[in-house]
Amino acid sequence: MTQKPLLVVMGVSGSGKTTVGAAIAQRLRVPFADADDFHPPENIAKMSSGHPLDDDDRRPWLETLGDWLAERDSTGAVMGCSALKRSYRDLLRSHAPRLRFLHLAGSQEVVEARLASRPGHFMPTSLLRSQFATLEPLADDELGTTIDIAQDIDAIVDRYLSTLSPTTPEESA
Repeated sequence: MTQKPLLVVMGVSGSGKTTVGAAIAQRLRVPFADADDFHPPENIAKMSSGHPLDDDDRRPWLETLGDWLAERDSTGAVMGCSALKRSYRDLLRSHAPRLRFLHLAGSQEVVEARLASRPGHFMPTSLLRSQFATLEPLADDELGTTIDIAQDIDAIVDRYLSTLSPTTPEESA
């Protein structure tokens, strides 16, 4: 029996992690989770007041995300999560070693325009610069794919799904 993918759709706020991740999960018929839903109230309050989270704020949150992914390792799942630093991705992989990443990459201008059209989210546009400064793109030795967000959602989803090799058991849908 082949396993369905275990995937984190990553990128800065406004890059489309939730929209793309939910679409991929639906196409693969696996659960989807938005990492924002796992933030404790203190993290949301800190970000809402315009202060970026630090590694101490993120560690317990990332551990919780890693646990959620590990629980779905055998069935597959997709999560939308910023996962901006290599160390954050390494921590998630420590829970779920076969985890792969889809980095939704785009210019700060494109992302700012998207955030401006998304009222009511706790992540203010003012913190976007700190996210771009923190972002460490996927390294060559990390299992993952980078796709430019300057295209429609269906094109991004189709492009990602085309990277899944039916001959690789852990990636078969």
